[in-house]
Amino acid sequence: MQNKKILIITYYWPPSGGSGVQRWLKFVKYLTRMGWEPYVFTPENPSFIIKDESLEKDVPNSVEVIKLPIWEPYQLFFKILGLFGKKEIKQSDFIATEKKSFLQSISSWIRGNIFIPDARIFWVKPSVAFLTEFIQANQIEKIITTGPPHSIHLIGQRLKKRLSNVMWVADFRDPWSEWDLLDTLSLTSWARAKHRRLECEVLSQADQVITIAPYHVKRFELLGNRKVELITNGFDEEDFSSIQHFRNDRFTIRHIGIVDELRDPRPVMNSLKEMLLAKTILTDTIEIEFIGNVNSSFKLFVEQDDVLSKVTRFVNQVPHAKLLEIYGRTDLQLLVLAHTAIAPGNLPGKFFEYLASGNPILAIGPVDGDAAEVLKETNAGLIHEREDEAGLKSSLKIFYSNWEENKVSSERNINKYSRKELTEQLVKLLIQTI
Repeated sequence: MQNKKILIITYYWPPSGGSGVQRWLKFVKYLTRMGWEPYVFTPENPSFIIKDESLEKDVPNSVEVIKLPIWEPYQLFFKILGLFGKKEIKQSDFIATEKKSFLQSISSWIRGNIFIPDARIFWVKPSVAFLTEFIQANQIEKIITTGPPHSIHLIGQRLKKRLSNVMWVADFRDPWSEWDLLDTLSLTSWARAKHRRLECEVLSQADQVITIAPYHVKRFELLGNRKVELITNGFDEEDFSSIQHFRNDRFTIRHIGIVDELRDPRPVMNSLKEMLLAKTILTDTIEIEFIGNVNSSFKLFVEQDDVLSKVTRFVNQVPHAKLLEIYGRTDLQLLVLAHTAIAPGNLPGKFFEYLASGNPILAIGPVDGDAAEVLKETNAGLIHEREDEAGLKSSLKIFYSNWEENKVSSERNINKYSRKELTEQLVKLLIQTI
């Protein structure tokens, strides 16, 4: 009988929130139902921005969650920033692509050139020491590392060297050396070369490599000269089974998640402003809401605009359970893909929840990318390049008219993106002979 014990090594786990934690939370949920025995290894005191205790309900009672303390330099860094009078620091404010403040410049240089691959590197050595004994004591034959943070993969790499009979699966939720975030961190050529070297080691030494988008599959296969498996993000059918849709008194557009300089909604906002000025859309019939971490620059842009400030709201992060209710009171979902070289592979976790919500989607991003292909396949919405102002206005008009006429979106064939289906894909990979 096959050993179905499996260890998942992840930095993000409830009460951490956001789409990053849900990928393996849902895999664990359905692996348990399929007869597997998952163990989860995660930091005892992680430094995360988004907290969502409502996700803890999805952790099966049978799952053993092992926690080990982690030391991270962030708290020390924040204390130093406090000496400069910087009291409130947003994660989204540190992602700058153009002119950076002094603090942004210093913080990005340190983050990119001192802590490689990331500031969680100090957790690798104690984790390997602890897990070596734990894996042997519990007769675990399969381990999974999921990044970012990509230092998590270094734990898997070292465990594989110590325990060669263990099957190691490396799951990349984002690229590594080609990650767009690295382009904002003022990397030296030495630092970038080290990222590439570590990435190549992980790609070559892992027994299986998984990533989330077709574009990234091709890139990792090229970088690692090996086969890479595709298992996308998805949605949990059980989360969306009880959603009730209501038509709002105002045409309500919602964006959920981080807004930063890589994910900038200004193209849609500028198009909307022109439509409001032309009275193509009336001010008292529309509302646009941003839920989550919004960088200060974009917020100021909206608040200082006499037209947009009247129709825009900003809401702090809400629990996932509450978010499911909000989907039912949304007329149009706004998806802003990162404006970077790897944008064709941008398939964020929230995108699949947008699909499951049944709401139409208006996206900004590459029209020949992976997200565009899914939108076309599912007939769930429209996508435009950032510069396509005429197209954005045309689509906004279509969605607004559909709301006025109370047109209901057609059903979507999205079963292959359900968490249950995706877990079945994972199981097939796990039972392959090494």
